[in-house]
Amino acid sequence: MNADNVVVDAGIPAPADLRRVLGHFATGVAVIAAHDGTRPLGFTCQSVVSVSLDPPYVSFCPAKSSTSWPLLREAGALCINILAQEQTALCRQFAVSGADKFAGVQWHRAGNGAPALAGALAQIEVTVELEHDAGDHTVVLARVGDLRASEGAAPLLFYKGGFGGFSA
Repeated sequence: MNADNVVVDAGIPAPADLRRVLGHFATGVAVIAAHDGTRPLGFTCQSVVSVSLDPPYVSFCPAKSSTSWPLLREAGALCINILAQEQTALCRQFAVSGADKFAGVQWHRAGNGAPALAGALAQIEVTVELEHDAGDHTVVLARVGDLRASEGAAPLLFYKGGFGGFSA
């Protein structure tokens, strides 16, 4: 037993336990977007992480069950849109499978052609360099081509299964 009165078993943890315990790690929320030449595509992702400054790499992990990721992968050029605190509804819109995720969403093409969402806290233009199988997800390594941020805005955070903000 640890300090939080959580029994730690040396065996393989159940998915519900993983979700509950790892939910204590607050993460930002992003929409990974691409344009296939005909339409914009995207999905919500909370597993974006900086990997390397030189060369500049980031990583994210789409679920293997994602129907969006194979389409974005084919497009090649991606924009990682880091969501601002007031974009919870947008986050939920891009998390729904099978819907027109861009309905009513304001966006423009980033320098690499991928959708940059209006009001996003930051945007990172990337190209996929490597994918690695990781259980029920895929680890994607992407090279950063360009990036920008809006100063003064607050991030949308995901913590213990819910969305919130940050107060210094």
